[in-house]
Amino acid sequence: MRTVIAEDNPLMRDGIAALLTDLDIPVVATASNADELHAAVAEHEPDVAIVDVRMPPTFTDEGVRAATAIRRAHPGTAVLLFSQWVETVYARRLLHDSPGSVGYLLKDRIVSTDEFVDALRRVAAGGTALDPEVIRQLLAVQRPDPGLDRLTARERQILGLVAEGRSNAAIADLLNLAGRSVEKHVTAIFTKLDLVPTGTDHRRVLAVLRYLDAKGG
Repeated sequence: MRTVIAEDNPLMRDGIAALLTDLDIPVVATASNADELHAAVAEHEPDVAIVDVRMPPTFTDEGVRAATAIRRAHPGTAVLLFSQWVETVYARRLLHDSPGSVGYLLKDRIVSTDEFVDALRRVAAGGTALDPEVIRQLLAVQRPDPGLDRLTARERQILGLVAEGRSNAAIADLLNLAGRSVEKHVTAIFTKLDLVPTGTDHRRVLAVLRYLDAKGG
């Protein structure tokens, strides 16, 4: 899993690089701004880019805009946004443009190395990893969705955990449910959202997008 790190704070950037190196996860390049990030991704074509949302020169949304552009230009590179801030407009656009291989974690809410690395591996493998606070801010305004209206309270709860990027096994452990029970709930969610099996669609990601789009405005 080859990585690029884009972070303007040198202590944070070097710290992440040292952590990944200690875990035998190659860091092929680092960047301190969006231009350096674009150049690094174009040169090295990493498996995943770890990107701060706010970078020079304006420290507003350069990172998340760069992440969106990278996913369009380099679909083989996953993106894990890692920031103190939630930029909801660009986060929603990123999720819609690239429903897989995307993560958004908040720095202040990462409580363990294992949690961060697990999220990194999930997005590199084509999945999603969204901090619950990111989801909460994306769900600011509700819009009607008949499919979501058909879900039970338990199914909504499970779909919210799916949106965080959790596996069925992780959901079963968290909710003290049997694995088979979670599988049945997830299947019911797909059915009620009219997400039929296909050879290409990632139904978990499509369900998450319905969840975010219908409730996030």
